[in-house]
Amino acid sequence: MSEFYRHPNAIVESTRVGNGTRIWAFAHVLPGAVVGDDCNICDHVFIENDVVVGNRVTIKCGVQLWDGVTIEDDVFVGPNATFTNDPFPRSRQHLSKYPETIVRKGASIGANATILPGVTIGQNAMVGAGAVVTRSVPSYAVVVGSPARIVRYADAEVSGRPPRGAVSPSGGPDIRVDRVQLIDSPVIGDLRGNLLAREVGKGLLFAPARYFVVFDVPSKDVRGEHAHRVCEQFLVCLRGSVAVVCDDGEHRQEFLLESPETGLYLPPMVWGTQYKYSRDAMLLVLASHAYDPGDYIRDYDQFLAERGAMRSR
Repeated sequence: MSEFYRHPNAIVESTRVGNGTRIWAFAHVLPGAVVGDDCNICDHVFIENDVVVGNRVTIKCGVQLWDGVTIEDDVFVGPNATFTNDPFPRSRQHLSKYPETIVRKGASIGANATILPGVTIGQNAMVGAGAVVTRSVPSYAVVVGSPARIVRYADAEVSGRPPRGAVSPSGGPDIRVDRVQLIDSPVIGDLRGNLLAREVGKGLLFAPARYFVVFDVPSKDVRGEHAHRVCEQFLVCLRGSVAVVCDDGEHRQEFLLESPETGLYLPPMVWGTQYKYSRDAMLLVLASHAYDPGDYIRDYDQFLAERGAMRSR
């Protein structure tokens, strides 16, 4: 039998409340709810039946967690944050199954934010106060506004760039993400215009088997959000600018590509995300392998697990 604190004015009908959890005045926990250890459930919180709350979660005053909501470990939910679970609600009409809304471990949700049904808030993401989250938020992303848009990535160091013509390998003073490199190539220009070339071994670390170009991306949208198991990539912004976040599971850095002179080498088993596209951005990506759906890791937790397995070998 677990031991937890229940304020005399709280209603706790669930028998699945963890050790050390504190449930304060006028909170109401329904019978089917699961609440983990060492949580802090503040005044006027309502937790419905089909809800799971992990360990060490803080839920501030005035929050309602409706059926279909899962809150993982170490999440912070600010005061009066609003969760929803029906995209087209009608009075006295109930869904047979509610969309699953998940807040991954370590995420934070600011005061008065609204979370629409069926989205996932990624690991260690941060939702700004008053934001309206209409679609899933990537791990470590910081989102604000209505609708919520990514403005930066939490804990991602915004990296400077090496001098023109330099190569900055990982482990150097500029780049800490495993094997990532920024590589410059000189522009050759005359009255006829400019030319920039790269050869394998001279500004290009592999022989490309494929290329693709990303353009006409709405300026606040996000692309990437995956890692490759074997494929190497080389990214060059031919026009405009785009920010690239590289993550090896331990270090996370953001690089701004804003000139064809500078290319970013993205090795296998590094999580890559591109965002902050300028309206005129055109991103060229060279790939070492042909397209293979099985080479992609699109789940961040799976990526961390496979990176951990690499380190333990």
